[in-house]
Amino acid sequence: MKLLILDAGHCLNLALARVAHRRSDTELVIEPGIAVDAAYLRELRPDAVIMPPLSAPMEIDPSAVVSHGEGVDVVLAACREIDMPLVWCVSDQLYQDGFDTPIDEHVIPAPRDESLRRLIAIGDRIRSSHPRHLIVRLGPLFALEGGHAWLSGVIDSLMGGEDVRAAQDVIFCPTSADAVAMALIGMLHQLGCGSTAWGAYHLAGTEPVSAYTFTTMVRTQLSTRLEGLGEQVALGEVKALKHHHDQPLRRVLNCRRVLEAFGVHQKPWRLEVGRLLDEWCQSRRPLEEGDAHP
Repeated sequence: MKLLILDAGHCLNLALARVAHRRSDTELVIEPGIAVDAAYLRELRPDAVIMPPLSAPMEIDPSAVVSHGEGVDVVLAACREIDMPLVWCVSDQLYQDGFDTPIDEHVIPAPRDESLRRLIAIGDRIRSSHPRHLIVRLGPLFALEGGHAWLSGVIDSLMGGEDVRAAQDVIFCPTSADAVAMALIGMLHQLGCGSTAWGAYHLAGTEPVSAYTFTTMVRTQLSTRLEGLGEQVALGEVKALKHHHDQPLRRVLNCRRVLEAFGVHQKPWRLEVGRLLDEWCQSRRPLEEGDAHP
């Protein structure tokens, strides 16, 4: 299977590359931009086009959200022209006001923000005009490298002695970029083998948590691992922010449908964070005699 991945450098794309490297049945072609035309797709002939999510669209300049949407529209038109499967990953922030209960796939986001509403309109066009699509709504991604990696930024700030501010009253399900990459490739292989389960899916880590609790846990585990390495580092502190004074805003994605259709299980974000911190610490360990050099 050959997959065309747009927006090189995104943390999800780097995770997809790591997964593909471990497999003999998946080839990736990664483009730096977020838009390609039908002529390019005809020449390349990938089995699907994957667009990674615009992370935290509520927190960036609206013009960047609009630009991303324009790129998706261009890719959609190209995929429709030659009947090319399209995978568009989106942020759970499109559910701007959250829900008291876990959010099912059939619930279409209805944000108040005008730029976010433009993304919803694009999703409506994909669903109505391009049957072979996956719209995958993701919890906040974290990884050690790449654009929008979150975890790497938290580690860098803490290691630099900087305070990290994180919301205490926004509840979501952090999502490992590696777990998403494994799921997407598995889903596309099943679809390539005859599954007809196209449509919208949710994919997120297990256990709802606030950004403050997530970041605090990262700091605690990072401190423990540094002590194990014999390093004395004055880590920055985690400061709680409150945006909702009446009750927490919850964006918890119900991922039942992706399990039923593809057998994809959610991965616990705590285990994924622990694994990544182990990798980060391993990269800091001095090479001992007999170790292989990179």
